[in-house]
Amino acid sequence: MNSIDETTSQRDSPLRAEHEALGASFTDFGGWMMPVLYGSDLAEHHAVRHAAGLFDISHMGELRITGADAASFLDLALASWLSALAVGRARYTMILAADGGTIDDLIVYRLADDQFLVIANAGNTYAVREALAARVASNDVTVEDVSDSYALIAVQGPTSQAILGSTSGIEDLGDPWDEQRPYGWTDATFDGAPLLIARTGYTGEDGFELLIRREHAAVLWRSLLAAGEAHGLVPAGLAARDTLRLEAGMPLYGHELSREIVPAQAGLGTVIPADKTGFIGEAAKIPRADAPVLVGLVSDGRRAGRAGYAVLRGEERVGELTSGALSPTLGHPIAMAFIDPSAVGADDLTIDVRGTRIAATTTALPFYRRKK
Repeated sequence: MNSIDETTSQRDSPLRAEHEALGASFTDFGGWMMPVLYGSDLAEHHAVRHAAGLFDISHMGELRITGADAASFLDLALASWLSALAVGRARYTMILAADGGTIDDLIVYRLADDQFLVIANAGNTYAVREALAARVASNDVTVEDVSDSYALIAVQGPTSQAILGSTSGIEDLGDPWDEQRPYGWTDATFDGAPLLIARTGYTGEDGFELLIRREHAAVLWRSLLAAGEAHGLVPAGLAARDTLRLEAGMPLYGHELSREIVPAQAGLGTVIPADKTGFIGEAAKIPRADAPVLVGLVSDGRRAGRAGYAVLRGEERVGELTSGALSPTLGHPIAMAFIDPSAVGADDLTIDVRGTRIAATTTALPFYRRKK
């Protein structure tokens, strides 16, 4: 296993020099110094909605699970049935603590009958790795942290397929572009190096995530930028990634998910199949009648609430924002918040925005859904 403890070590992406050359501003995220924006976070956001954005997501963790018992092990260790996942497909799932709280939300790819790839959030890679290792009860399962060996790059937006299809060096596709489905992946090569291309993302748009050995990452990054120039591609940072995922109603660990939150509270109860029992975290299936629930909130005007701001009903505090922003796409403030179940649907909610009460209305998530 990787000896680096991601909870304490400051780390750089293998693409750090590429970001510096593009004039990026950086921020600490999950123990990594990552580009927050390159010029205008609004321009980067709109580029993803209307054309495409190029994201470095190499801060995400990669764990390879192998062995004859890998599938049954993941059925025990994670919230979903991974043994039912076909080779060539991916699934959004979670790793839960024994009491049902969320250790992390994950994407799992089935690479072969006896091999899976688990993608963890940057700040949680160490915790996921340790939790998985502690759950191994068979000699026929190996948990290997391969995060140091790979870079992960995302191309997101309506023109993403056209960009990848014209990128010099990408060859040997296992599946043609028009046969690649959401939450599927295919093998390819880039300049002869193995490349995994997945039709997944975190923006609410069509897009792809590309996993490649770190020594080939910079050349791939530059090739994607060159191919994307004719298709409106721009490099995009964490600021745009955050407003994009918020509009799409996608949770961010540490905001909408935590050790104290079970999936159902965050509207993600369906991640656990109704017929699944005997897995670690099964306590998450027990209803928590009085627990706060996640809702979407919309407001008029331009003043947006932020994480930590209070949600009020009259003078009573009934909840707290987990994420909030002035939506670049919709043009009005949006937020996600955990509120008391009794306040869901109430017509007299307000958000305390630095001492000013802003009227808010609960709404179903997501706030934005792309046209098919």
